[in-house]
Amino acid sequence: MTQKNITVLTTPSMLSLAMLMIMVAAIVILARSPDYAYDPARSLIASQRSTKAGAVQDELTQRFDQAVMMLHAKQYEHAIAALHRVIQLAPRMPEAYVNMGYALLGLKRYHAAHDFFRTATDLDPYQANAYWGLAVALENGGDLKAALGAMRIFIHLAEPGDPFVRRARSALWEWENQLARGPLPEHEKQFLERGAKRWEERTKPRQDVVEDAGRINVD
Repeated sequence: MTQKNITVLTTPSMLSLAMLMIMVAAIVILARSPDYAYDPARSLIASQRSTKAGAVQDELTQRFDQAVMMLHAKQYEHAIAALHRVIQLAPRMPEAYVNMGYALLGLKRYHAAHDFFRTATDLDPYQANAYWGLAVALENGGDLKAALGAMRIFIHLAEPGDPFVRRARSALWEWENQLARGPLPEHEKQFLERGAKRWEERTKPRQDVVEDAGRINVD
């Protein structure tokens, strides 16, 4: 028996119908896949997360701005309260720790201020204003050698034209001389402090509150 070749003729319309059926089948398969299926609960969770993130950012900005205003006004306790919340919301934000350090300096809580400045430098070793505050805290804590080191780092990191560099160099000169000669008699110390205060009032740079970086003058 002779086998005949059977030729199947396909028209363009038949090809289009076949392709359409394949596409429909693929869509059905994807729709049933967990990775592509619409999940109302998942969509709601994503929306809630986005809303929550926006609310956290708004509160963070509001609290940080409040703290800066309180530091300007020398309302250090109120600044500390706002900054505690900032740190809760953004525990790796070095500027928050810097501002907390300056608020504590304003209250003469030097040991606590030292800890916050040190944390700020751990989070960002290039946070120049943290080293200024750290130097002041160390000086008032009686550790002039460590204060010298912190102030030298501040000078190294400070922006060109920073008005606090001049005061930093003056502090270095004073501390180095104090370490070289030893403790001054009390009457000489008071005399020099009065002279330094008068000089500072005549040459004091404008109060520097950098809202993004957090350093303020709390003298």
